[in-house]
Formats: sequence, structure tokens, C-alpha cells
Amino acid sequence: MKRLSLVLTWWLTANLVLLITLISYFRLNQLKIGSFRPQAGSLISETVGSHAVNPQVLGAFSYNVKSEDAVPEIIKSYLKRHNSPLLPHADALVNTARSYRIDPRLLVAIAQQESNLCKKIPDDSFNCWGWGIHSRGTLRFTSYEDAIKAVTKGLSEKYFGEGLTTPEAIMGIYTPLSDGSWARGVQQFIDEMK
Repeated sequence: MKRLSLVLTWWLTANLVLLITLISYFRLNQLKIGSFRPQAGSLISETVGSHAVNPQVLGAFSYNVKSEDAVPEIIKSYLKRHNSPLLPHADALVNTARSYRIDPRLLVAIAQQESNLCKKIPDDSFNCWGWGIHSRGTLRFTSYEDAIKAVTKGLSEKYFGEGLTTPEAIMGIYTPLSDGSWARGVQQFIDEMK
């Protein structure tokens, strides 16, 4: 009797699994897999030709992540990892840079190159970017927010407005005596945040 119940349980289970497999197979075949087109830049699906490589999973959900959405968190993580005094001002930095259509990572990279992310700045200057620091004196700001606004506006008007948008192009005016190491350093820090 025990053997018969085991055989009957196995038979019912095997048939149930077969039935579920067949239903799933037919449902998947009803989907138009060939017409599936992921959005450009999607991190979810890859395509080969016109067909999706990733299988469709019943009951699963998908989402798209834009790289711009990750920038604030990338910057916060970077500032936290380097124990920067700019960390509490990360949102202001991102929002201000974006309002001037400048990649916020550039501001962070310049601050890293110029002051080790604000850890080595002139006393009471809030000047993490070496902005207006030269042999004739040091430009001081009343807060990190004021410095972020001034530097971003200055980069927008004096550099980006003149078509100088890469570290190499910016270096020629920002720090003209550099042998190229300034631009390489800034680019390296930008790359670390990608």
C-alpha cells in the first residue's frame, strides 16, 4: 500500500509539472519576442540582431536605469569614501552643476585635484577648487554653497561658454603652468566616478 501511494504521488507530481511546463511554453510562444526592442542605453536587456537574448520571465518586472539618475549617489559615495567635508553639500553640488549644464563629476574631480576634496584649503576660504588662488591672493567664500555656486557659474561662463569643456581644454586657462598632469588627474577622478 505504501509503495502504491508513492507511485501515485510521483505520477501526479510529474504530470502536474508537465502541465505547468506546457502552459508556460505556450504562453511564452504567444509573446512576440522578435518585436521586443529595449530602450537605448537600457541596462536590462541585450539584443542580438532583432531578438532579445534575455528570457521573458512570467511575473517578473523590468525597469530602466538612466546613468544620470545614479550620479548623485555616485558622488555621495565618492565623497564619503574620501571623507570629504563636501559630503553634506553633495545635493547642492549636483543641482547647481546640472542647472548650469555641467557634469557634477567635473566639479568633484577638480576639487579632488586642487584640494584633496576640501581637506587642504586656505583657512576659512571654503575654496576647494583653487578658484582665484594665485600669487596676488586667495579668493574666499562664506560657505561651501557659495563656493559651489561661484565656481560652477565661473566654469559655465568662462570655460564652457568659450567651448572649453574637457579637462585638457580647461587646463590651458585654469592652470596654464601645468605640464598636463592637472588634466590627467582631473580625468582620472572623473573616470573613478563612472
